[in-house]
Amino acid sequence: ADEEVRQSQVPVVLHGQRLDRALAQMVPEFSRNYLQQLIEQGDVLVDGRVTTKPSTKVRLGHAVQVTLRATPQSRAFVPEAMAIDVVYEDAHLRVIHKPAGLVVHPAPGNWQGTLLNGLLALDPLAADVPRAGIVHRLEDTSGLMVVARTRQAMDALVQQIAARAVHRQYLALAHKPWTGPSPRTIEAPIGRDPANRLRMAVVDLSHQSGKTAATTIEVLDQTDRVCLVQCTLHTGRTHQIRVH
Repeated sequence: ADEEVRQSQVPVVLHGQRLDRALAQMVPEFSRNYLQQLIEQGDVLVDGRVTTKPSTKVRLGHAVQVTLRATPQSRAFVPEAMAIDVVYEDAHLRVIHKPAGLVVHPAPGNWQGTLLNGLLALDPLAADVPRAGIVHRLEDTSGLMVVARTRQAMDALVQQIAARAVHRQYLALAHKPWTGPSPRTIEAPIGRDPANRLRMAVVDLSHQSGKTAATTIEVLDQTDRVCLVQCTLHTGRTHQIRVH
């Protein structure tokens, strides 16, 4: 259908959030920008009242109703059978090994053939969980990903990631041999490169927008041309390992 009315209640994990951010979690197949447009044009009701400000704070138990209209991104949320390497599974979550090059989530230029499409085909119940249970991403690289199978598990994982209770480590090859102390913790804020908005770079927060970031890097082996390093992330910024 080209139009659909969705209704849901604000869960505890979204209590106090902006309306547009809460909707992005409750209706993940639409972009936050598009949901902001729906709010501003009066297509969203909170406890039966039209709410036109995206910044409105929602509370636990609020009834949220939104009238949705089909967009390219919403049509992308369809099951597509694909081979998924599941290394662990229980009633609450899966741990999968994502190969390099597999796009995690639909986005412009990649509306189909993503991990999310594969998860929807693997488990019909995934359609009842925002973003099919995806709580973190691994884009260009390969590695293990934790995927929630229930809304309760997803909320718990999101809270753990926000509290930095999740331990994340990566292996990487870097050009040239290692110099200086090891391990070494790099604390440098990351934002859009002012010279190239398509890239991320270390930025000066007094002059540019960005977020704090910290990575501990330890050399494991090296030659005269490359070094093998282990990277422990204390934050999760876009392209953090490569930038640091």
